[in-house]
Parts: sequence; C-alpha cells; structure tokens
Amino acid sequence: MMSHERYRLGIVLFLLCVGGAFSLGVAASGREGAVAPARDPLYLAECGSCHFAYPPALLPARSWERTMNGLERHFGENAEVADATGTALRGYLAANAADRAGEGKARKFLASIATDEIPERITTTRYFVHKHREIPRSMWEKNPKLGSLSRCEGCHARADQGSFDEHEVRIPGVGRWED
Repeated sequence: MMSHERYRLGIVLFLLCVGGAFSLGVAASGREGAVAPARDPLYLAECGSCHFAYPPALLPARSWERTMNGLERHFGENAEVADATGTALRGYLAANAADRAGEGKARKFLASIATDEIPERITTTRYFVHKHREIPRSMWEKNPKLGSLSRCEGCHARADQGSFDEHEVRIPGVGRWED
C-alpha cells in the first residue's frame, strides 16, 4: 500500500512539474513582445530622474556608447555625470544592449539597424518607425500628455516592466489603439 501511495504522489508531483513548466513556457512566449526592463538602481536614478529609463535592449551598445560620450549635449541638456558614475552606466548599458540581450523585441530592433549605423534615438530605428507608422501625428505631437513618440510610458502603461505589447496601447485622450 505504501508503494502505491508513493507512486500516486510521484505522478502528482510529475504533473505539477509538467504543468509548471508549461505555464512558464506560456509566460515566456507571452514576453516575446517585451525586453528586459531597466533595473539598475544607478541607471534609474541618474537617467530615470529626467526621463523614462529606456530599456538598454532597445539600442545596440555602440549607440549607448555614443550617448554616454555626448552627455554634455544630451538632446539639448547637459547631463554629464562623474567619471565613476559614467563608467558604471557604460558597463550596464553595454551589457544589456540589443546586441547583447538577444531576446524578444531586442532582436527586432537590432535587425532593423545596419551594422555601420549608430542611431542616437530609439524613435529613429526602422523597427520603431514601422511599429508606429499608423498612428496619426496629431495623436501624439499635439497631445499635451505626450508631445513626442519618445514618451513610451505615455501610451505603454507597462513600459517600465519592459512590455511594449501593441494590444496594451492606450493613447492619452484617445484611448485604446489597435492598428
């Protein structure tokens, strides 16, 4: 009798493991439209204090290096940081860039960038332009809550979690957007 109960317990545990692995696989496949979110505390404090802390996997390392080398004129602002801070930020951005991440949207962004190209803005990559091409300019440019397509978090409520799922887009003042 004891061996029969062990057998049943073994089957139950096996089914739980298989079910857990299946649900993890489903969750992982659901993240195909996602990237690893920005999580580094220094990056969040230094960069995220002025603007949305973009996931590093949205640009290749060479783009982040160019950004870090031009902080004295960072999109019209002086965003210079101390040398030690700059070194730490460079390391984080390079280690998590699109050409190092290799996941979900990171692959798609990277594939849209020529190997000799160094985009300074996520919004100028071919993949980004393609994904946003159907949104009328008036919906974001004249929108007081946006003003620019660089405000990812304005329409993508879970952008801080690395989710840019097109089915979750809510344009301020417009509502849900489906293309």
